[in-house]
Amino acid sequence: MTTITPRAMGQALDRFDGAEKVRGLARYAFEQPVEHPAYLFPVQSTIAAGRIAGIDCSQASAQPGVLAVLTYQNAPRVATDGELRILQSDEVAFRGQFVGGVIAETSEIARHAAGLVRLDYEERPHNLDLRGEVRAHRDKLRVPKEVLPIFPMETAEGDVDAALATAAVRVDQTYSTPWYTHNALEPHTTIACWADDRFTLYLSTQGVTGIQAAVAGAFRLDPDRVRVISPHVGGAFGSKVYPRADVVLAAMAARLVPGRPVRFALTRQQTFSQTGYRPPTIQRVRLGAGSDGRLLAIDHDSVEQTSTIKEFAEQSTRATPGMYAAPNRRTQQWVAELDVPTPTIMRAPGEVSGMFALESAMDELAIACGLDPIELRIRNEPDVHPHFGLPFSSRNLVACLREGARRFGWEQRDPTPRTRREGGWLVGTGVAAATYPVLRLPGSKATIRVGADGRYVVLIAAADIGTGTRTALSQVTADALQVDVEQVDLRLGDTAYPPAAPEGASAGITSWGAAICAAADQLRQRLAAEHGGTVPADGLEVTADMPENLHLKQYVMHSFGAQFAEVRVHEETGEVRVPRQLGVFACGRIVNPKTARSQLLGGMTWGLSMALHEQSVLDLRFGHVVNHDLAQYHISSNADVGAIEVHCIEEEDPYVNPMGTKGVGEIGIVGVAAAIANAVYHATGVRIRDLPITLDKLLPGGGR
Repeated sequence: MTTITPRAMGQALDRFDGAEKVRGLARYAFEQPVEHPAYLFPVQSTIAAGRIAGIDCSQASAQPGVLAVLTYQNAPRVATDGELRILQSDEVAFRGQFVGGVIAETSEIARHAAGLVRLDYEERPHNLDLRGEVRAHRDKLRVPKEVLPIFPMETAEGDVDAALATAAVRVDQTYSTPWYTHNALEPHTTIACWADDRFTLYLSTQGVTGIQAAVAGAFRLDPDRVRVISPHVGGAFGSKVYPRADVVLAAMAARLVPGRPVRFALTRQQTFSQTGYRPPTIQRVRLGAGSDGRLLAIDHDSVEQTSTIKEFAEQSTRATPGMYAAPNRRTQQWVAELDVPTPTIMRAPGEVSGMFALESAMDELAIACGLDPIELRIRNEPDVHPHFGLPFSSRNLVACLREGARRFGWEQRDPTPRTRREGGWLVGTGVAAATYPVLRLPGSKATIRVGADGRYVVLIAAADIGTGTRTALSQVTADALQVDVEQVDLRLGDTAYPPAAPEGASAGITSWGAAICAAADQLRQRLAAEHGGTVPADGLEVTADMPENLHLKQYVMHSFGAQFAEVRVHEETGEVRVPRQLGVFACGRIVNPKTARSQLLGGMTWGLSMALHEQSVLDLRFGHVVNHDLAQYHISSNADVGAIEVHCIEEEDPYVNPMGTKGVGEIGIVGVAAAIANAVYHATGVRIRDLPITLDKLLPGGGR
């Protein structure tokens, strides 16, 4: 693996598409110009479980401007499963499931007619209550399937129970996180056209290659008969990694009106049942330590919900095996099948919910041991990965904690709760660690074409979901080719280009950049060997796969960070404010400090929202999220966000990839909720173990 020398990397360049976006000139999926479009609006189930006993489409079909009404009785047959297998039978698996759709000349006609479709149901008893399932049917919980070997669903070393029984200091607590719903600024949108026996799809997605494969498979087509185009994406955060039912419904609609593009955009309310969510978790953490605070045992188990039609596991315990040294360790992961929509990836899946529990428990252990929370973490710093036994390619958690403490002014902190008051507000500070694995997703290729004019065109079906990928990948390309950024023309977001892994898991730059570096190496070698270093008149083109990384068998690769928070809690009302957050991160080489800071700052802001505001409230009687819009699903606004400081320590890691990058998209949110909860305890003496932290939990009798 050739390591590239940075020249363009490390520069805080403005995003190349920034001017287009702020001027409203960047076209998103729904805005793509198409001729004579039709419009689609879905019909959704109003029961949580059962079957459709009867359908009456007569009123809807009679409306002027209605082109077709889709139901399971006339929908195209698809070869797929889970949440994508819509309109294939009369079965209903969750409330809000697509059971039909209306195609019309205008969006208004389609929406009106969809409300005229009459359905009769035969309901069956539904099960929606995760807490109730854990209490009454724990024997029915099951261990989910393993997704990647680096994320085992169960781990066990030593004798945890014996170590806990003899530990001088013990923590044994249950922590819970709620249902968090995706709310990207741009909703899920699709334009689908079926013409000349092939699909053309414009949509908002994190991976055009994955959508192409899914649609081709569902409709039994060769992949080259499906073209997917996604030039700009207005936020995704995991909800647009996998194809969803809205894409299949739009494609079905296009098959019914061949030659006419069909526009389909989910409403904000529909996103609460269609775009996935972070599942609620119930986690038990047990820690045992000596009187000096050194851990003897760590036991972390988690129960989460999944749907009855497709399994998804949040894997909240996956960070725990690698965080702290302890001779006896155990993690266990279970899921409960409920009559709910299928959960999905949401920013830093697993680490976000799991580190809230673990880092809250570490704070409780520090207090029980009479130790500073930072000192406790440093005392339990491992020399190698505790579970895999391999060294870390680089691990700078301690450096992040110490640098954060210095910048935050931690040494001035009085650890006693409820000791600092300012004008009726109790003031507290808290800290938590953060981590996220360095991942590389398979399936990326890159083509580089150089012309006699000295310009380089790079083709890769990658995605820019608003993070600045165009800019950062151009910087990587320039350094890999040893040319100026201005000589690079990067083209992405189209399956007409070589395939690419989806944007997700902080693996975009890591995966696509490695493929680009391999292509750049080959291009430079061919120019030197075949053309004496001179570009031929007709140019030269090479295509390369993402190379293997042999260091993966020798090292464990992670980013680390430290989150600090100051909170103020009103002594009479329980109102919580967070006037200050500070994060210090070790994320390898930073390709673009400006866009990286934005990613980390955005993650920390979302962590604040997770801690204080966000919660999808499920109606257990009927199966729908009650607060299904942004008027009721509270997120942090400008008024909620105080000063946020983002700092990165310099970290060179030659083992992760040719660029030395680790990714910054996920880690910024990890640990924030725990830091805030720990600060709330420091301010009030009330320990909140059940997110979100709301004022009712801080009033007398409200804490846990």
